[in-house]
Parts: sequence; structure tokens; C-alpha cells
Amino acid sequence: MENLTLKDLYFKFRDPKAMKTLTELIKKEASKLKEPMRVMEICGGHTHTIMKYGIKQLLPENIAFIHGPGCPVCVMPKERIDHAIELAKQPDVILATLGDMIRVPGSKSSLAKVRAEGADVRPLHSTLDVLKIAKENPNKKVVFFAIGFETTTPMTAALMDRAFKEGVRNIYYHINHVLVPPPMRAIMESGDAKINAFIGPSHVSVIIGAKAYEFLTREYNTPVVVAGFEPVDVMESIYMLIKQKNEGRCEVENQYKRATTWEGNVVAQTLIEKYMDVRDTFRWRGLGDIPKSALKLKDAYSEFDAEKVWADILPNEPIDDHKMCICGDILKGLKTPKDCKVFGTACTPSNPLGSCMVSDEGACNAYYRYDR
Repeated sequence: MENLTLKDLYFKFRDPKAMKTLTELIKKEASKLKEPMRVMEICGGHTHTIMKYGIKQLLPENIAFIHGPGCPVCVMPKERIDHAIELAKQPDVILATLGDMIRVPGSKSSLAKVRAEGADVRPLHSTLDVLKIAKENPNKKVVFFAIGFETTTPMTAALMDRAFKEGVRNIYYHINHVLVPPPMRAIMESGDAKINAFIGPSHVSVIIGAKAYEFLTREYNTPVVVAGFEPVDVMESIYMLIKQKNEGRCEVENQYKRATTWEGNVVAQTLIEKYMDVRDTFRWRGLGDIPKSALKLKDAYSEFDAEKVWADILPNEPIDDHKMCICGDILKGLKTPKDCKVFGTACTPSNPLGSCMVSDEGACNAYYRYDR
């Protein structure tokens, strides 16, 4: 790929000839399958690629996609969103978070609504913008509502590292970073979705490495291919999974070798371990309590932990989703957005009832955009 421009790379991974060739290869190989393949794509980015480029329509009937819990905004329970809302209401507090979170409904309100009512809520383009906000407002308490899978966790750790080294001590951290492998295990343990193959997330795998999914092949006899986000990536990954099935193999393979390694980003892993520990358990929206599935600040940094500093005002009781919303079943791979009675009518991106619609990576959002 030397000397290729960005435009060349996009064309390479969206090349119609390559897509046509892969489609024919997949059809030929899929005809040999002894049972249908039910492939869960974990990442919401993959869901959007599948829907946007009509990949479902290119595949034979014995290959089906199951949409997994691959959107960190979608899996955040309402009580955690209520935490952000309550923190934003506090005097002398500036709450900063990534843009998607501002529109996600909590139990009674949203960050967008409390901002309209006068709270200082700031969407971020970069995590390090928090440092700038804190320096410009030394008399304010800046709360960073940190959210994301392993992809964005190093950025939170890097922010902490910079802030402590520069002596900026008016930043508080509300950590909502969740981990991908534990919900994959929980889904396989439940057995409800009947999955027999996984497309592994790309950007998450850049951090944690392809080796993180070995337990799926070892414990559940389920193959995994780590895939890039482009249409050719997804199609090649499907072909690789079918080949494994037909050849009697069960392995973790890495299609996304241009960015992902077996070990992952060891420097990023070390930085995360410097500032964060694994929580005993964490409640996932739609999936319930999953052990060892999220991170928290180390006790050494308790004075900067927003959950501890404002513990007396933060709600702790679990809060259920809207009774008409089936986000939970969608995140488990049991239903699709089109199974929802309010999809595209009462629930739209401009008026979301559930998190799967509000987030740009949510499955409902993808179906609304590309498959209504």
C-alpha cells in the first residue's frame, strides 16, 4: 500500500470488482456449509457498514447477521446517564462529554435538556479539550463523563496523565469505560442468540489485540475474524469465517492486519492500567449485570473520582427502559429494529425512545438511515 493516497485506500476497500469477486467466492463456499451461519458483528461501526452498503443483500440465505452490543452509548444504563444529568446541575460544575451522550435520554431528562435549562454541558471534539476547559476555568469543577469501549479508554488515561503532570487539579472523572470480551462471554453463556461466528471489532482490537478473543474458540468452539470497517473488509471476513467452518477449523483470525496485531497496543494497555482498575460488576443496558466488564479509577485517585466526590447525590437504583423499547433484545441479538412496534414512528433519531436510536452507532439508527 506504499504511496497510496487516502482516496486510493478508500477505493481499494470499496472496489466494486473486489466486492463482486468476494460475493461469488462466498456463495460458492457457503453452498458447502452443513448448517446456517449466524454471525454477530460486535461493533456498531460494522452494523452501519453492513446496512449502508447493502451487504446483507449480497449474501446467500444461509448467512445471517446478528447485531451485538457494539455501541458504548447504547449499552449505558439510564441510572448512569442520570448521574451525568445530576452532576451537570451542580453549582460551579462544567460537565464535558462526547457528543452522542448529550442526546441520550435518562429516566426523566437528558443532558441536552438540562443544558437548555442553563447547565454548563460541553460536547467534546477531543478528550484533551477537557484540559483546556479546566485551565480556562480554574474556579470551576470540570467533570469529564468518560464513555467508550477500549478504543477511547487510552484517551481518558492520557488526559489524566497530562493533567497530573501539569498540575491541573480541578478535573473530576466519571468513568464509564466498558470492555468488549465480557459481554461476548455473557451472550455465549446465555445461549439465546444461537451465534456460531463473530466478526471482531476493529478499533477495539487495535488496543486489546486479536488474542483477546481466544476464549471464544477455546471455550465455545466459535470462530472469530477481526475485521476492518470497509465493505471489502467485512466481505473478506465473512469469507474467512465460512472457510474456517468448511475446513473444520476454529480460530481467531485477523483480517485487519493493517492496524491490528496479536498483542495489541501494549503502551496504551500500560497507561490504562496505571490509572484504572476493573470493576467487580457493571450493569449493561439490556444485558444486565456483567462481572469484570467495566473500569473505574484506582483508589489512589479517589479525590478526583466524581462517583465518590458526589456520591450523596447520585442515584444507584437500576432504572428500566421505556416499556415500548426493545433495545435490550436488540443488543442481545434476539431481535432486530424492525421487530420494534415504535421503530420509525414514535422512535426516530430526532425523538429517540431508546439508546439504539439516539447513537450514530446504534442498530436502530442504522436501520432508520438505510433500511426503512
